[in-house]
Amino acid sequence: MPTKSPVAADVVAAVRGLLRQGLPVAPGSTVAPLLELHGVAARASDPGDSVSRTAALNGVLRGLLARFPNARYAIPVRALFGLPPAAQGLNLTSRRELAAELAGHEVHHFRKRVEPKLIEMVAAELLTDAERFIRPTLIAPRLPTPAGRESIVPDPFAWEVAEAEVHLARLWAAIYAARAALLTVDRLVSLESGHSEIGRAAVTAAWRWSTARAEALTYTSGFATDQSPDDLVALAGWTPTLTTEQVDRLVAATQGGEATREQFIADLHGETELSTAWNGGFQPPPPTDVEGLIA
Repeated sequence: MPTKSPVAADVVAAVRGLLRQGLPVAPGSTVAPLLELHGVAARASDPGDSVSRTAALNGVLRGLLARFPNARYAIPVRALFGLPPAAQGLNLTSRRELAAELAGHEVHHFRKRVEPKLIEMVAAELLTDAERFIRPTLIAPRLPTPAGRESIVPDPFAWEVAEAEVHLARLWAAIYAARAALLTVDRLVSLESGHSEIGRAAVTAAWRWSTARAEALTYTSGFATDQSPDDLVALAGWTPTLTTEQVDRLVAATQGGEATREQFIADLHGETELSTAWNGGFQPPPPTDVEGLIA
């Protein structure tokens, strides 16, 4: 793991260099500063291997470009870097022409005035992502391939260690399940799916998120008292703003994380205000203000 993340100027220069070839980043490309970013190294299956880091960098870039914060340039910037709607293998000139067309700019204006700012925005997103991994205290444990069946000796200490691992596995399974459910809701909202389909997904997300919180409360109270359940559950992703009482009501409906989706729904029957707060929070946000992007 790197001890110091690259400075902003180095990241901007590396993103500019990356643009020439486009995505995906090939192993051996001259993007060393990007491979040193904390967010890239933390996601690599083998942080000491440049090929593994390159694969992680490709994943980070795809994710950031898929969630580009400026609505007007979200699709053009993806095309500029070689992601759909750009066809694979297009050179920079062709990608730039497509991006300019999608953004509604003349190509020369786009190259001189818009493209440099888009590069800076991508670099800023990478640096922001890296900041989240500077203190990687909350990372899912790596799982080694077992050599065979793992035997547990009949001993109180061994039983306690196994129990802690059980709860740790349940915790991370619940966090990832909650993340998948929350992403599903956001994807359906982006697709402008039907109200009922989004509503069903939102209910599933509430169940998964509440279960994750129940598991986090159990784990931090019994096995990791130095960790915060709020910080652990936050890893699942954004959720609508709820009161403390509403959060507690959701968690109670999971029956300690054991409730099925149907049991969870039945327990919360008639909680209209809570349902409105959760489901209403997933309404599409207003468009990003694009003023000031073009100098």
